[in-house]
Amino acid sequence: MSDSSILQHLSDKPIRKNLKAIISGSVGNLVEWYDWYAYAAFSLYFAPVFFPGKDATANLLNTAGIFAVGFLMRPIGGWLFGSLADRKGRKWSMTVSVLIMSFGSLLIAVTPSYNSIGIAAPILLLTARLLQGLSVGGEYGTAATYLSEMATSGKRGFYSSFQYVTLIGGQLIALGIQLLLQNWLTTEQMHNWGWRVPFFIGAILSLIAFYLRSNMDETEAFKRSIDTEKKKSGSLKELLHHPRAVATVVGLTLGGTIAFYTYTTYMQKFLVNTVHLSKGQSTLLTFISLFIYAAIQPLFGLLSDRIGRRPLLIGFGVLGTVCTIPILTAISHMTNLLTIFILMMSALLIVSGYTSINAVVKAELFPAKIRALGVGFPYSVTVALFGGTAEYFALWFKNAGHENYYYWYTTGCIFISLLVYIVMKDTRTNSLLEKGKG
Repeated sequence: MSDSSILQHLSDKPIRKNLKAIISGSVGNLVEWYDWYAYAAFSLYFAPVFFPGKDATANLLNTAGIFAVGFLMRPIGGWLFGSLADRKGRKWSMTVSVLIMSFGSLLIAVTPSYNSIGIAAPILLLTARLLQGLSVGGEYGTAATYLSEMATSGKRGFYSSFQYVTLIGGQLIALGIQLLLQNWLTTEQMHNWGWRVPFFIGAILSLIAFYLRSNMDETEAFKRSIDTEKKKSGSLKELLHHPRAVATVVGLTLGGTIAFYTYTTYMQKFLVNTVHLSKGQSTLLTFISLFIYAAIQPLFGLLSDRIGRRPLLIGFGVLGTVCTIPILTAISHMTNLLTIFILMMSALLIVSGYTSINAVVKAELFPAKIRALGVGFPYSVTVALFGGTAEYFALWFKNAGHENYYYWYTTGCIFISLLVYIVMKDTRTNSLLEKGKG
């Protein structure tokens, strides 16, 4: 896992040929996820704007509810954009999805407060979040398919890991902007208007990503499949012909998505609301830990290209089942920032066994004619039901006085996924991405 190994991957001629396409796809992915996570990062500030009240947890619960509802659009986005990607092309689908995300961000940026327009304010916030959910629901499956198809055989784990590098990178940019604004603006200014700034930035960045994606190359796997199976591509009926692969996507996603959203999106609020750190301390710890987390994803992807995908998934499943309750319990009682950071990084290292390779594993399960839909739709359904509600359940259990119940809930879901990892085949050696099978 040395730097020279990574450089060797980058120096191969086939890789250089596809590098432009990989970068274009990844940058668009980064912008989409920045727009998505800006909501979670800045909800600490705009919650009272749309849901006035004195109870901070109740306000966060309301914004978390809209965050969860946004996830309900992700299966629709996974189906719609997955079908379009399998019929009209990966490039076409990814280009349209990022344009919709831009509009959703702009709508949040300009929506007046509850005090100005009453109930229309949270309704507009909900509408914007639904559009963002539709967009990001289509983004995951299509981007995973595009990156996996553009990568060369034997290096797909490494290159597909950049989907989560940019996914986490989107959250890092959101947190980075938050850190800057927290230092430049007063707390009052942040609550009054500062929180709108990242959504204006997101709308602009999405237009830049739209331009980049408009100039991407289409994958050869799609071109081959569309020539021979155009009438069958991208339909739910065709997807039902792959029940085992669909069930595998749901099972391997279940524990991973809850763990991911717990230790990334929810952790910032957990540090403020439960550990009682300041918002600045919480943002800084989250930013540093996520930066390291993003940097190690390619190392795990590279490792999966050598030893297989399944060992990494099983490692996540075992360690996640055993360590989730102790880690969350320990963080909740800690006051030392260094100790909290070490515990956070331990959790993120464990989750990396899933996040670094889950995209390529799913892509390797399906043939090209149904790949984007097969990856995106069952994944989006699972994330909507479990990942999107993770923060809401965590806050709900806390509000009910039983916060530790959430720790057990997360552990149970990871254990279910562990059972799937144990019985599934290793997709590195049983991949439908290989030439002649896609």
